[in-house]
Amino acid sequence: MIVRTLAEIEDTDADIKSENWRSKRIILAKEGVGFSVHETTLYAGTESEFWYANHIEAVFITQGEGTITDKATGETHELKPGTLYLLNDHDKHVVRVREEIKCVCVFNPPVTGREVHDENGVYPLITEEPAGA
Repeated sequence: MIVRTLAEIEDTDADIKSENWRSKRIILAKEGVGFSVHETTLYAGTESEFWYANHIEAVFITQGEGTITDKATGETHELKPGTLYLLNDHDKHVVRVREEIKCVCVFNPPVTGREVHDENGVYPLITEEPAGA
């Protein structure tokens, strides 16, 4: 059993910070469970373009408000607490934040924690053997 708190992750190498967001990576590929879990904060007034070409991501909003726009269709959806979006087709998207958003993100395949968004907003596919494998 793994039990972990956000306080344990703060200011470690699993706490990734950018100009527009902060991602606390709670469960990573090294745990060997087939997915990773992150708590992400998106800062008010920001706009971020993402494309997870190598991952499927589910995002559950727990706090804040904004919108997500599907770049392929132009369709925009409201984001607020209780909303989940699933990028099940590696969807290119833009998130615009009106009020700071906190969300729980699940990635498959799991991220290692070393990924950095490239110029297209893509995480590279980095694989890692689970700890103890």
